[in-house]
Amino acid sequence: MLLRILLLVVFAFSAVQAQPKSDVVKAADGVPIQYSVQGKGDPALVFIHCWACNRSFWDNQVAEFSKTHRVVTIDLPGHGESGQGRKSWSVESYGDDVKTVVTKLDLKRVVLVGSSMGGSIALEAIKRMPDRVVAIVPVDTLQNVETKIPPEQLDAIFKQMQADFKNATTGLLNQFFFSPTTPAAVKERVINEAISRQPEVAIPILKAVFSYDAAAGLREVKVPIRAINADRVPTDVTVNRKYAPQFDAVIIKGTGHYPMLEDPARFNQMLAEILRNLPRM
Repeated sequence: MLLRILLLVVFAFSAVQAQPKSDVVKAADGVPIQYSVQGKGDPALVFIHCWACNRSFWDNQVAEFSKTHRVVTIDLPGHGESGQGRKSWSVESYGDDVKTVVTKLDLKRVVLVGSSMGGSIALEAIKRMPDRVVAIVPVDTLQNVETKIPPEQLDAIFKQMQADFKNATTGLLNQFFFSPTTPAAVKERVINEAISRQPEVAIPILKAVFSYDAAAGLREVKVPIRAINADRVPTDVTVNRKYAPQFDAVIIKGTGHYPMLEDPARFNQMLAEILRNLPRM
């Protein structure tokens, strides 16, 4: 009986220990940034989510990689549990936010894993802490940094979103972000999260993402860049290597814009392989 009680106590203690620790740090402009930390191990993995998402989109990766790495997930301002009150939204300010969290945790060696706009944010974050970041893993983003969407097309999208944010956002996601094999549960989760955003916050953030010069950002990165991109949009490695010769990509076939949600087992395998093959710095 005593042995059984001790085992239950140990099990309960282990379960508590396994829970991610959440905390808040203030951004340079005072906006609170919510983040979570779990696990131990070097290098630390800092996961940066996509537009209109939150840090829970990385839960499948936290569960796996916290076994061997210190894992950090962040709610970027304007998302999740972080503050909404930023006056001017930009990819550059998000780069500052990531640095703020990394500095608060005093992480020495970091791999930045950034989904969609998170890839561009990673480019800005490394500029602010080149001595800490050892690699960047963009996720379904930076397929061709020379690609530009015509301004008139963007203007039409933003006008639709301003007129009817929920329906326009739902239509945008269904048209461009999902594949025929994207699970219905993933679609529902992504759409519900996106349409819950405040339009006066979500639209300026999206405008900032589309105005960001990814080619210029890529040019300044010297560490390995290893993208995990879906095959629904071709990745032009040759173009990207004009700006960063060390750019490379692996292609995860049959998913939409959210491979970490749509096929987490295969995504985790690819990320683990990338981490294993990173040069020691």
